[in-house]
Amino acid sequence: MKSYELAVGRAATCAALTLAIGTHAAQSPEQAYPTKPIRLLVPFAPGGATDIIARVLEPNLGKRLGQQLVIDNRTGAAGNIAVELVAQAQPDGYTLLVGNISTNSINPFLFSNRIKVDALRDLAPVTKLVAIPNFILGSPKLPAKTLKEAMAYAKERPGQLNFQAPLGSYSHLDMLALTSAAGVKMVHLPSKGAGETLSAMLRGDIHITESNVASNIGAVKDGRIRAYAVTAEQRLSDLSDVPTMAEAGFPGIGSLNWNGIFAPARTPRSIVAKLHAQTVAAMKDLDADGSLAKRQLPVSLSASPEEFTAFVQSEAKRWRKIIKDNNVKID
Repeated sequence: MKSYELAVGRAATCAALTLAIGTHAAQSPEQAYPTKPIRLLVPFAPGGATDIIARVLEPNLGKRLGQQLVIDNRTGAAGNIAVELVAQAQPDGYTLLVGNISTNSINPFLFSNRIKVDALRDLAPVTKLVAIPNFILGSPKLPAKTLKEAMAYAKERPGQLNFQAPLGSYSHLDMLALTSAAGVKMVHLPSKGAGETLSAMLRGDIHITESNVASNIGAVKDGRIRAYAVTAEQRLSDLSDVPTMAEAGFPGIGSLNWNGIFAPARTPRSIVAKLHAQTVAAMKDLDADGSLAKRQLPVSLSASPEEFTAFVQSEAKRWRKIIKDNNVKID
């Protein structure tokens, strides 16, 4: 009897193993995803907000997906090189982009004649990650203490005051929208980024700019530059005396520098859905432990890939109008 029971037990075990192996073998690549490391392309150099977000996210998301995430900084052409690489990659979920407000909603219009892909058509939005507020900053050499006063001061001196921002950036376009709304003529001085702009502001070389909170909050707190307004919907807890753009008299003007995850278009929906679920969970962990908040990078997530897609499309529509209205071109 014991021999018979032992034989039956062995047979059952073999049958279970055979079923498990067969089930695993029958899984589609989408069901098994991921089975190898995932490349995460960052369109900008190490040290910037987009790179910081990717590097803070990488270990937590990799753990949740059960695979290593390899960060690949592919800089150049205002982020378009990384966009092209991801858009042209195999749509299998193993090549992703950490895109942002510029690469995925502004550049498609600014570089329409120079870029080989269309980020709005050739990339699949997964989820938004963060939405970074910006300051409208003024030089301490300006007598104006509020944004309305600064615009009035500039209006009395057409073409005598300047603002600095990278050519074609959201801060450049936001400043064009602001000066247009205020009926002001100012000179645009192109820059390479927030660090250069802050240095120029501290030297007194520029008068007004829009730049991210993370790069400038220290200089604002110690009084070296003046924050006229913040582009967030609510005032910042760290600087509750700085009004929002609406409170400053210019509602609807000013942007949040958002970042998000994108996959190649035609990536299977099941993979996009898994990436969304695990990325959102990883970001919620980071939000809870304050890893991003302490860097002035507020977490802002999408409820679904479809919601993020609608958001990116609405952003693109807004920027297309501003670019067209101001005849902004990249030569």
